[in-house]
Amino acid sequence: MPVSERDRKLHEYRQRLEAERAGQDDTEESAEEAAKARDRRIASQSAWVEIQVQQAMRDGEFDNLPGAGKPIPGLDRPHDPDWWLKRLIEREKISVLPPALALRTEDARLDDVLDRETVADGVRRVVEDFNARIVDARRQLQGGPPVITPLRDVEAEVDAWARRRADRVAEQKRRLAEIRAAERAAAPVPWWRRLLARLRSTFGRHA
Repeated sequence: MPVSERDRKLHEYRQRLEAERAGQDDTEESAEEAAKARDRRIASQSAWVEIQVQQAMRDGEFDNLPGAGKPIPGLDRPHDPDWWLKRLIEREKISVLPPALALRTEDARLDDVLDRETVADGVRRVVEDFNARIVDARRQLQGGPPVITPLRDVEAEVDAWARRRADRVAEQKRRLAEIRAAERAAAPVPWWRRLLARLRSTFGRHA
């Protein structure tokens, strides 16, 4: 039997009223009951996740994963906050990075770059150029991750460079002295030194 337009609208109105009443009933639910219901949903979700994990383990989904049975790479090294960035660059073989990531990578290697400079003015030029590119990247709104690389204090970097340079020179001198001492110890004693030692020993006994 065909439904009239009036009956159809009445039916829709009744459904809307029932939905509104159900919504009111939900809002009148006590906070304690809502908390219990939330806890039940969380427990149910956690159980479902655990079931999926156990099933995947039984199916061998976690077998033969890369690195299985091997020590975690870099576990014995000092913590590096940019480890994920360096790992990403190596894994994805990224050659062109967004400015924010490129500056963070350069910041991590800046000391090595500065140590290749031979004069303090060269260090100043490198640091000033680095700072200028940070400021320029902060001004440009090109999207991507934010630029959080800090500016470097030019004179502080010069002082640090000079200390590292002095330490390297002192270490090189120490190693050179050790090498020369080892060479002297391994070299044969010249004949005239042996003769002189023998004469001293002989005349010393007759004196």
